[in-house]
Amino acid sequence: MSTLLNCTDRDILDLFPRLADLGASSFGEDTDTFGDTLCEVIDDAPRGHRLPFKQQTVNELRTLLAYDDMDLDRVSWAVLSIDPTVDPEEPPNWGSFPSLRAFWSAVLHVFENDPAVQAGKDIDPSM
Repeated sequence: MSTLLNCTDRDILDLFPRLADLGASSFGEDTDTFGDTLCEVIDDAPRGHRLPFKQQTVNELRTLLAYDDMDLDRVSWAVLSIDPTVDPEEPPNWGSFPSLRAFWSAVLHVFENDPAVQAGKDIDPSM
């Protein structure tokens, strides 16, 4: 049974503020401004964020992925402006994921493997 079934969208946004931030930017309605494919958008998602944001995002993603698929679906619809499981007509060759769990796992992988997160400190991008 869903543990988030009775939560409002506002409650979910409060539980997952970093994912909500990503939903308003990288994964928002104009995701194609962040890359030519959904995978490029995911790869670009950590860029421009400081270490605390990245670490908090990793924590939120781990929490999210611990929920069942019903809750995962509920949270995804609250924080995303896109459906990463469908292959849209525009832009062509955008790509899609077989499930929301696969999508969020890919996002977690990118954030966990970000050089700043790996080093545990912010890295100057000019270096």
